Amino acid sequence: MHGLIGKMTAVPGRRDDLIEAILQGVDDMPGCVSYVVASDASEPDVIWITEVWDDEASHKASLSLPAVRAAIARARPLIASFGPGITTVPVAGHGLGRSAAR
Repeated sequence: MHGLIGKMTAVPGRRDDLIEAILQGVDDMPGCVSYVVASDASEPDVIWITEVWDDEASHKASLSLPAVRAAIARARPLIASFGPGITTVPVAGHGLGRSAAR
């Protein structure tokens, strides 16, 4: 499996608009096991995106889907900055089952 955790800062006061723009592109992404957008509890313009994919190729392929490309275009003007991104290797969890690759 392939995982990503990313931090985005919205243009001041536009966090909810950014969340809505992103979520419009997450339906029907082949290979996506989980895609969670969360608002930061202490920073009013920050969101965190946690993704789990079958593999890295599925994630890369998703970036060419029309719905995802449209969501990126809607979100881009609402993004003030990106924080550091983290790549993970999900091994188990609710909804993921257990993996032998530990």
